[in-house]
This record gives sequence, C-alpha cells and structure tokens, in this order.
Amino acid sequence: MLRTQGLTRRFGGLVAVDHVDFELGADELCSLIGPNGAGKTTFFNLLTGVLDPSEGAVELNTDGSWADITGADPAETARRGVHRSYQITNIFPQSTVLENVRVAVQADGATGRHLHRNVHSYDAHFERAHEILDRVDLADEADTTAANLSHGAARQLEVGVALAGDPDVLLLDEPNAGVSSESVGRIVDLIEDVATDHAVLLVEHNMDIVMNVSDRVVVLDRGSVIADGPPEDVRNDEAVRQAYLGGYERNVEETA
Repeated sequence: MLRTQGLTRRFGGLVAVDHVDFELGADELCSLIGPNGAGKTTFFNLLTGVLDPSEGAVELNTDGSWADITGADPAETARRGVHRSYQITNIFPQSTVLENVRVAVQADGATGRHLHRNVHSYDAHFERAHEILDRVDLADEADTTAANLSHGAARQLEVGVALAGDPDVLLLDEPNAGVSSESVGRIVDLIEDVATDHAVLLVEHNMDIVMNVSDRVVVLDRGSVIADGPPEDVRNDEAVRQAYLGGYERNVEETA
C-alpha cells in the first residue's frame, strides 16, 4: 500500500532518517515507536510531502501498481490517498465540529474550489460529514464550537477530519498526546475501528496501547530501523529494550 526505499533525510550533519526500507500493507495497523529524536515525525513528514528526502523514494499502491510519490507536496499526497493527523491538534477552533469536517470533505471533492456557490447546496458534503461524526463518536457535538471541545474530543475530531475523502492510508501522530485517561479508551477504540478498513501507521508512546492494538511494530533509533515484527517479538527484542522500552513489562491488566 505504502512503502519507502532507502528513505533518508539529512539536516546538515544530522541524519534524522537513515536509509529506511519500510512497507505498510492494506488494512494493517502498524505502530512506529522509538525514543524522542528517533526520527518518527520526520519520517511522517517525508511520507506526506512536508519534507523532501535527501535520498530514497516513497511509493504508493492503490490500484495494483506502485507509483512514485517522492516529492509530491502535502496537497497532492492527500489527493492520492495518504492523510494524517498531527502531534498538536490541528483544527479550526472557531468553527463548529460539523463545519470542520464538512470543509475537509468539500476540499477533497471536485467542487472544493467553487467559492461562490451557496454552502447549503452541498448536501452530499454535509451528509458525508455527519457520517464521519457518527464514526468518530461526535454526532452529538456537531453544533459545538471546536474550541469548546475537551482535548480528547478534539483529537477525535482531528481523526474525523483526516478521514474526509476516505483515504487509503491514515497516519496518526500521537493521537493520545495530552488526552486524559478517561478519554484514552475512546481514542483507542477509534483507532481500532479505523484500522478495519484503512492502512494505519500509528506513532504512540503508550506501550500498553502499542502492544494491544498493533498488527506489527517498527522501531526507529537514531533514524534507523532496529526492529520490525509482531508486538510480542519486538517487546522481547533485547536491542529494543535497551534503546527504548527500558525493560517495559506488560501491564498486569493485559494478562488478566
């Protein structure tokens, strides 16, 4: 579905992403983990066209053949079917929850640039926006100004915005960052639901979540992949434990 070959990004003498070969399969939920500064967000930025690679390629397969999308800007990458959320919540705070999603749906459609058309004529866009709000469990908040949402609900909304246009690949960059413990369960349920019909690449620091939801875990350290495999194999990998997990042990609730 999405792959990289020799993907590298240098910032002067710093190699943030170092010749990474990676492939994300259709309907796969893969978590990308690593210590702070490992290159995870830089890798996301390379996949989505925010940054150009110093070397290597990014390729996308949505129709049975691989297409090179290296160097495509974020708008083109999104049009090709790769959408993302961000570490810092990225929504329109003074617009309603519905309007945030409706604008994203409209922007993805062919009529997105018809600025002089009455907004209420976009019935299909509103219908799709309501469907997305149902999916992210925000239907009851449709008329709420986004700035008034809890942090957890704002994260749900950002996932909803990322779902506009029904992407093939969804990149979620720390969707639980700053979310209260009461809201984490809803975000996790949403991630698992989205992964039933999208390829998902997840950056997440909560190892209990990573080990519970992932089909596969990839570990970056200093820009390089040091492990790639099923969660249990990665959890028991000594190099991973030394580089990142720090002796992580499964939460007692997981074995109950």
